[in-house]
Amino acid sequence: MADAAYGSLPFREQAQFFARKVSLPTSGWTDIYTREHDWAFVVAGANRDAIVSDFRGAVQKAIDGQSTLEDFRKDFDRIVSTHGWDYNGGRDWRSRVIYDTNLSTSYAAGRHEQLQAAPFWEYVHQDWVQHPRPLHQSWNGLVLAKDDPWWQTHYPPNGWGCHCEVRGLWQRDLDRMGKGGPDTAPAVALQDRTIGARSELGPRTVRVPEGIDPGFEYAPGAARSRSAIPSERSGAAGAMPLAAPSDIGLPNRRPDEPLPAPRPLPAAALPPAGLGTESYVSDFLEQFGASLARPAVARDVIGERLVVGRELFTDASGQWNPRIDDSSIPLLAHALLGPDEIWTRLEWLPESDRAVVRRTYIARFDIEGEQQPALAVFEHGQDGWLGITARDGRTVDLDAWRLGVRLYRRPDESAED
Repeated sequence: MADAAYGSLPFREQAQFFARKVSLPTSGWTDIYTREHDWAFVVAGANRDAIVSDFRGAVQKAIDGQSTLEDFRKDFDRIVSTHGWDYNGGRDWRSRVIYDTNLSTSYAAGRHEQLQAAPFWEYVHQDWVQHPRPLHQSWNGLVLAKDDPWWQTHYPPNGWGCHCEVRGLWQRDLDRMGKGGPDTAPAVALQDRTIGARSELGPRTVRVPEGIDPGFEYAPGAARSRSAIPSERSGAAGAMPLAAPSDIGLPNRRPDEPLPAPRPLPAAALPPAGLGTESYVSDFLEQFGASLARPAVARDVIGERLVVGRELFTDASGQWNPRIDDSSIPLLAHALLGPDEIWTRLEWLPESDRAVVRRTYIARFDIEGEQQPALAVFEHGQDGWLGITARDGRTVDLDAWRLGVRLYRRPDESAED
């Protein structure tokens, strides 16, 4: 049944998580630890590139649903024979650890991305496990808010061979379960554990929650999500729109029609002035189901993905970016969620001798109590994001932003049929 849970039902987020890993030779399993596994594919003790590469191909087949544990063991035998690899432990045990751990953590990371839409998460212990851990059993059915700190260390798998999972829930599910709200997270008792006794780097002591094996006290995929949050661009200086090359397929053209009529926006939809950066950032993130402590994967009106979190508004040191205009932050969220138009184009960056794809969200709003429409532009590319807002009659050259290929246009509700 483990094969059915991990491997025979592949899905896009799981495959993408594994595909983006970097293959890394190691001398022992403690060489990289917890969230570092979000970035690196390793096989403990596989200290040559060729061995790691062959194991990566074998694991990839399993993730793609093309091989079972027995198929993987045949690959294991071939790799060991080809490279003369001297590994620790018995053949059946070692092959299962490699197979099971890679499939379960990549599955968990893919599910972590999918679960961002659900406000509550439920811990699910698998009844079919032959040797269940008592603490894992006690967590079965536990329902917590998705941003509860408990998940940072207890998001499964929580140990070698652990097949616990997380299920997403909404308020209607809690109502059906007879719960008025989420449960209270169990108390966390930390324990000192010694790892790496046979490591070339020597042993070390780590503190892990009771019931969690060392190295599993993290949420697979969470670190990857944070790194996908784009940083704020310093400006558009030096960027030049490409001149409509036909082989790229993104011809630069300007629209022949004006933007739809501004959308009404109640004054209460925007927080008052003077609250400070942290409050405005919190307001922005809440609109996407994120928080200061936890990022979220947002989907725009055409289904494109954007990871949002506090890192959108901080510099490399984690401090609030001084270039950010506090008052503009909430309005940019409304532009992302309800744009009038979405455009995409290529820009050539001469300083780095490369092209980047940009996606631009444009929105205008009639804000209650203001005489002139407000404008918000959010532009996102591989090199970061840029936000512009204009209120109180300030003007912006919209044609400078409505360039490339229009992907979306909001129906003009004021237009006559």
